[in-house]
Amino acid sequence: MEKTIGRREGQKRYEGSRKIKRLIVFTKYPTPHGVKTRLVPKLGGEGAANIHRMMTEHTVATARAFSANHPVEIEIRHFGARGGRFKKWLSHYSQELIYRPQGRGDLGRRMEGAFAEAFRDGVDHALLFGVDIPRLTPKIIESAFNILESSDVALGPAKDGGYYLVGLKRGMKRKALRRLFSGIRWGTDGVLAETVKAARREGLSLALLDRLADVDRPEDLSLWEEVEKKTEAFNPSRISIVIPTLNEAENIAKTIGSAGRVKNVEIIVTDGGSTDDTIRIARSIGAKVIESSPPRGRQLNDGARAASGDVLLFLHADTILPERYDREIFCIMKNPGVSLGAFRLGIGGRGLLLRLVSFNANIRSRLFGLPYGDQGFFLSRRLFEGVGGFLEIPIMEDYELAGRLKKIGDVIIARCPVTTSKRRWERLGVIRTTAINQIVVLGYHLGISPERLSKWYNRKRGIEAKDKIK
Repeated sequence: MEKTIGRREGQKRYEGSRKIKRLIVFTKYPTPHGVKTRLVPKLGGEGAANIHRMMTEHTVATARAFSANHPVEIEIRHFGARGGRFKKWLSHYSQELIYRPQGRGDLGRRMEGAFAEAFRDGVDHALLFGVDIPRLTPKIIESAFNILESSDVALGPAKDGGYYLVGLKRGMKRKALRRLFSGIRWGTDGVLAETVKAARREGLSLALLDRLADVDRPEDLSLWEEVEKKTEAFNPSRISIVIPTLNEAENIAKTIGSAGRVKNVEIIVTDGGSTDDTIRIARSIGAKVIESSPPRGRQLNDGARAASGDVLLFLHADTILPERYDREIFCIMKNPGVSLGAFRLGIGGRGLLLRLVSFNANIRSRLFGLPYGDQGFFLSRRLFEGVGGFLEIPIMEDYELAGRLKKIGDVIIARCPVTTSKRRWERLGVIRTTAINQIVVLGYHLGISPERLSKWYNRKRGIEAKDKIK
């Protein structure tokens, strides 16, 4: 049964957001000789269908990467097969996709129907796009939604004279919606110009995005090959999880247990000289243990060097991963513009202050792209090695790496949270601990050395040198 979302459900699902938004992806089932027919002479029916399949998966992954940082619905408007076949195909990317048929009529009629139904569902802003734009990114999607804050229509011009994206906001009359998509000569180089004229006739304000090229003819295949090269070595089934430890016997079994919920993961514990049962427990439940030494940056680098996975996940020893965390990693890492991913922060325990701490941490990491290590960092091993890994400094190694990676690409925060222990806030109290953490961050930006910050930080927290966790 296909999933639909009505107005009440949408409002409840995105309660607290200013507007309800939807991404509408138009695609066909990848049947040989049924899709990308202009590519068939060069690739054959199977080859053209395979390209279409991969571009659809890439587009859905891009939409999911955007949704990780923004409250948005994703709807697959399908053609060529029932929704159940699409759900079986695309459910690996998300269980929360909406599946609906495109309906009958020409392209304009089907797009009009998709927008009309979205607005009946209570959606305020909706974007519709196809799957043959390899350079579509979360940033472009964000720009389109920003346009709709002040304009009625957002259009992404394609280099062939059409458009790759159209965005509308709720409130226009149904006649204007119908006329925007009627009388257009679809498939010609005049589609964009005719649509702009139609919008102006209806008195609709309009703004354009950057011009992009689509993959429609054999000469366009280089665009897809460019994206494919960035992701061809990526295998989401090969994830190496690196957990630095120092006297973590109390927590390590639960952390490794959460990591082992999924298949095909490698768990590496890099121990910094534990004197309790940490090493014995880790080995007894199947983790690979490597002897290392503090600081934590060195332990993390040692673990990465021993890893065999294409994706590295760096996890604190007192942090529990969510179920199917591999699916979140897969969806985010499939986007070639992503340099770093992390999870939302959840803190084990009750209390308003702890909830405020996690809320503020999640807002900060989304707005500024600077998550902390207790949110679980994940990135490609190739990129990690390319930037030189963590600095082996006594404190702020996670923050420093996030800052470097932010300059390279997008930092995406997954929607599902990890759950980290409340022990660090219990030691001195939530308010004092939070204040100390923020002062350390401020000191780092003021140029105070990590060595000096580490001494001050541990002295304020009452941690003796032999008991340091950092």
